[in-house]
Amino acid sequence: MSDRSLQLILERAQEDEHQASLALNQARIDLDSYREQLAQIEQYRFDYCRQLSERGMEGLSASAYNHLQKFLNQLDETLLRQREAGRHFEQQVEICSGQWQDARKQRRSIEWLLEKKQHERQLRLEKQEQKLMDEFSTLQFARLMANRRSEQ
Repeated sequence: MSDRSLQLILERAQEDEHQASLALNQARIDLDSYREQLAQIEQYRFDYCRQLSERGMEGLSASAYNHLQKFLNQLDETLLRQREAGRHFEQQVEICSGQWQDARKQRRSIEWLLEKKQHERQLRLEKQEQKLMDEFSTLQFARLMANRRSEQ
């Protein structure tokens, strides 16, 4: 495979890694946002329970108490659904993390291959240079010997 082809593949792998990194970052942002939202709902529920307790101390009609209790049950259901949704956000982070790691390994493998080819090319050039130097030395020696014989 030519170096240009490998370079194009490397550029594509770098772009894939970048896109996977962006997806991972977005998944983490979504998870953080989810956690903030969950904390807000939990805080709202806590505050609502405190208010319900305070109002209960002042006296509530059965109808008002049932209405407030029904709302509290709805908050509990919302929290339950939110916690179940949290698993989805955590899974997304895991999936995106795996995809990013795979893309990173792919990029590193291609970089390694390019470095290996470059090293092999450098070794070939060094061998060619050494061969030329050896041939040049041999020719010089042969000329020197020929000159000495002709001088005798």
